[in-house]
Amino acid sequence: MKDGARIIAIVAENVRVARKAAGMSQEELALEAGLDRTYVSQVERKLRNTTIVVLSRLAKALKTTPDKLLVPRKQKSST
Repeated sequence: MKDGARIIAIVAENVRVARKAAGMSQEELALEAGLDRTYVSQVERKLRNTTIVVLSRLAKALKTTPDKLLVPRKQKSST
């Protein structure tokens, strides 16, 4: 996977996991972040490469920091 596609996938997964952990729908996250619901959906489906400003708005709405949305999640061991 190319670097650009990899970071987009990391952000997508982290946003989705954080949103679900917060018990938020895509619509609620979008409203809180000042975005359109379809934009949030596209981020989570790896169709959008967010700007730093949008990443910051998503992080604030998810009560986290932008850097945490950029770090790959640890894979669970299958053993």
